[in-house]
Order: sequence, then structure tokens, then C-alpha cells
Amino acid sequence: MLRKLRTRRGAAVMLAAVTLLVLAACSGGNYPNSTFLPTTDNNRDVTALWNRMMFWGTVVFVIVEVILVLTIIKYRRRPGGPEPRHVHGNTLMEITWTLAPALILVFIAVPTVRTIFRTQAQAPAESLQVEVIGHQWWWEFRYPEYGVTTANELYIPHGRPVNFALRTADVLHSFWIPALAGKRDLISNKTNYLWFTPDSTGEAAFNGSCNEYCGASHANMKFRVFTVAPADFDTWAKHNAANAVFPPPVPAADTAAPLVRPASNPAPQGAAPQPAPSAPAAATTPWQFPKDKIPPHVMPQTPIPAGLTIADAAIAAGDAQRGFTTYSRSACIGCHKIRGNPSSLGIVGPDLTHIGSRYTIAGGLFPNDPKHLAHWIKNARAMKPGSLMQTLGKGEHDPIMNLTVQAGGLTDDQIADITAYLLSLK
Repeated sequence: MLRKLRTRRGAAVMLAAVTLLVLAACSGGNYPNSTFLPTTDNNRDVTALWNRMMFWGTVVFVIVEVILVLTIIKYRRRPGGPEPRHVHGNTLMEITWTLAPALILVFIAVPTVRTIFRTQAQAPAESLQVEVIGHQWWWEFRYPEYGVTTANELYIPHGRPVNFALRTADVLHSFWIPALAGKRDLISNKTNYLWFTPDSTGEAAFNGSCNEYCGASHANMKFRVFTVAPADFDTWAKHNAANAVFPPPVPAADTAAPLVRPASNPAPQGAAPQPAPSAPAAATTPWQFPKDKIPPHVMPQTPIPAGLTIADAAIAAGDAQRGFTTYSRSACIGCHKIRGNPSSLGIVGPDLTHIGSRYTIAGGLFPNDPKHLAHWIKNARAMKPGSLMQTLGKGEHDPIMNLTVQAGGLTDDQIADITAYLLSLK
């Protein structure tokens, strides 16, 4: 009697645990990076297929388990009971358990194939074309229709299909925006395509990432996606297609004198003088995704590594004019392009033309503010393991080259000036 009671009690506990797990799985919740968010036509198709598979899979599971339990109860061995009759086969039963799984597979295959053909179909002719190039370890986005090239921040208009042409500049990567679409691989010597219509997003911000191991900083290869109104997208694209303006426009009402530090940071030696920047342009306000609409989970929270420091006072005293000169005579110009700066024509690293209007740096790993940008310039490889950007801070240890930077290195004051210059490029 005691044994039966314990058995029943154990069964009740197990049933309660299973019930709680099922309820937890079915409960709603805030999952901002879920692929099942109904934000695009692609996600809705995938979600509908998933829900159908889960529903019918659950139905089949329940039926099988009920039959199993009933069979155990009915044909269990009883003390003093007769020995069960032995059978050598049942043709009807064998046909049933052969045909039933086959019918289930057909029932699953039909919606699966339909969904595959729907999500793999050619993009509509009116789609916005975006070329996505994966690098170790950052993302390059090109808009051929607008002549725009940017990095790590993707702007797309909601309500319009977007067709991504995906390729890699080096190793295998994988492009994934969980809240908008499934992932698609970037393969050497091949262009893959992915398209969707962000028709249920409104003005929103999302996370994107690489989902194929690609090296030491694979986990740090992130980007941000902003869905905006078509008119706002056109404004953003027109502004980003233009050259950087330096000195930056200053509103007439702003008469405060800038914080100036004595010129104690001469530019690196051995470089030719650079052309003077053009006269200040008229004040304009470039359109940017509203910061107050960016949810906390989208903004990076990565801490600055311990031991890497630049005095806040030095950063605050950075001068954009001196930074222009220092930058234009530094090694930066060999890797980065800034349209409007005739010295900066590099193509290896991200395009920095309008870097001051971006929210993130370092492949989406850090927020784009003076403190993080200055530390990034000083020692990128300490900030992001395996980064291909060389260490620029004088006296800093380069973990890849295994040396301490001296010749050609930048002082903290020079780094602060370059930071001020880059952040002025709105």
C-alpha cells in the first residue's frame, strides 16, 4: 500500500513538473531577439510553419502516449492472471504503422516546401538593393542606388522590400537579424541573397550579428539595424552620399569659445603638409535615428578593458582642427576613407565619412562617444581581441605584433584631437 502511494505521489510530481515546463514554454514574454516576432513577411512565414509543426507534432505525441499508457494499463501483468496470448503478426497493424508515419511526413513536407519556395523566391523588382560584405570583424553596407557606403549600422525603410546581396571579403560569415529574418551564410566566391519586407516594424532598432564562427572576435562581430520611414530613409541616404563637411557647421546662436589646449602635439614627422580644410558650411542637421527610440538591449554595454586609460581631461581638450591635421598625416589614411578629406583614401577599414552620426564603433561592440573612440584608437587590439586595426597609442603593447609601439605612435593628446575630428564628421 505504501509503495503504491509513493508511486502515485512520484507520478503526480512528475506530471506537475512537465505541466510547468509546458506552460513556461507557451507563456508570453519579452524576447526582443526572437525570430518569431511578426515584424516581416519572412518571419511570419517561418513562424506559421513552426507553429503548424509544433501543433501537429504535439497532437501526434499525445495520441501515441495515450495509446501507450492505455496499452500498459490494459495488458499489464496481474497476479494470478492468465498468460497473454502470443501472436506472430498482424497485417493490418503493420500496414497502419507503416502508412501513418509516411502520411505524417507528407503532411509536414507540403507546408515546409511551400515556405521554402516562398522565402527563397526572387526579390520583387522594387526592392531596395543592399550589398553586405563581411570582414574580420565588421560589416560593410553599400547602397548602389544611393551611392552610400557605411559600416556596422544598417538603415532600411519600413514597408519596402529589401534585397541583400551577401558576400565575404575573407572567411565564412553568416548574416543574421533575428527579429527580422533568418540567417544566411556569406561564402567565398559566391553571392547569396536574402530579402524581406519590414512591414510591421515602424521606427525601430534591432540587433544583428555573425552566426558562423569566423575567428578570434566572431562573438564581437555585431551590427545594428534601424527601420525608418521612407522619407526619413531618403533624407539619411542623401546626407550620407555627400562628402564629410569640415570644419563642421556652427549654428549662429552658438558663440561659446571652444576649449583649446596649447599646441603640444605635433603631427607625425615625415609627412607632407595637407591642404587646409574648406570654410565652414552652412548649418545643417543630418537626420539620425532618434536615440530615445533605441531600446537598452540594442545599445552596446561592453566595458573598456582594465589597464587601458586616457585621462578624461585630455579627451575633453581634444581639438578637431588639430585632429584633422594629425589624422591626415597618420597611418589612419592608409586604411580608412573619408570623402571630403583628400588624404584619407584607404579601403581596408570601414568608411569613416560620417562616423560622427553613428551610434556604435568597433563592429558594433562599443558606443560611439569620445571616451570609447579614444580608447579604441589607442589600442584597438586590447579593446577587441584579434582586431586587424593596428595599435596606435605610443607606449602601448600590441598583442598581435608582440611589441611596444614607439616610433610612429600617437600621444594621448594626439588621440584626443583625432577623436574630436572624427566625431565632428556628422
